[in-house]
Amino acid sequence: MDATAEPSLYPLHRCKTLHLVRHAQGIHNVEGDKNHDAYLSFDLFDAQLTPLGWKQVDNLRNHVQACGLSKKIDLVIVSPLLRTMQTAVGVFGGEAFTDGISAPLLMKENVGNSDRHAISSLNSPPFIAVELCREHLGVHPCDKRRSISEYRPLFPAIDFSLMESDDDILWKPNVREKNEEVAARGLKFLKWLWTRKEKEIAIVTHSGFLFHTLSTFGNGCHSSVKSEISTHFANCELRSVVIVDRGMISSDSSTTNYPGKIPQGLDLPSDVADEKNPDKGLSK
Repeated sequence: MDATAEPSLYPLHRCKTLHLVRHAQGIHNVEGDKNHDAYLSFDLFDAQLTPLGWKQVDNLRNHVQACGLSKKIDLVIVSPLLRTMQTAVGVFGGEAFTDGISAPLLMKENVGNSDRHAISSLNSPPFIAVELCREHLGVHPCDKRRSISEYRPLFPAIDFSLMESDDDILWKPNVREKNEEVAARGLKFLKWLWTRKEKEIAIVTHSGFLFHTLSTFGNGCHSSVKSEISTHFANCELRSVVIVDRGMISSDSSTTNYPGKIPQGLDLPSDVADEKNPDKGLSK
């Protein structure tokens, strides 16, 4: 049998389901398609979503609700840039804020000149911002973030506690992160996920980060599976994957396994009994 065709089997408690999302269309996507040099413009600093991007967000939100995914998510991890946070709260957040809702806001009204209503955190999973899943760092102003002190009033219910600095000290104006450095950061991010207890996680991030991280996987798979894993994401595309802890990184125990033999009793399997008593092997 072709090795690529052989199924794999792993204990369920050593797996996590990741729902990977690229942000919706941002103003930098539009301008960059017209002229690649536009990516160097500070007019695109921390680019926000376009009106079309928000339509893409609404369509994905409808999808995750229709397929039941919105009720399964334990945690939403988001890159701390405006376009990813807008996408994340628009897709996985609560309903539009109305009087009488006491839950904190995930996003205030009209953030990023979006002309969108405020979004409540009511009945939504927790949201946490993580620097490790940012886009390529450096040179392009669209990939530079604002200070966390600017973001907090705009996205009150997003947890920014993992941010190591208020200002963006990772982005350099003259040095662009190499592709292999992005891939290494992505693998570090995936390893970090095993420190989390959540099993079903949505991750809202960027095209370059996803492509270079995922391209390191699937080399032993059928070419079609490799393509499913590592092709570039479209704006607001969602792909669901499973990651497996093959190196005992996590110490989580199973919540569904059951030890058996309760109450105690004789339960030696017949094939094992035959091994122990070869002379009686024909009697089973």
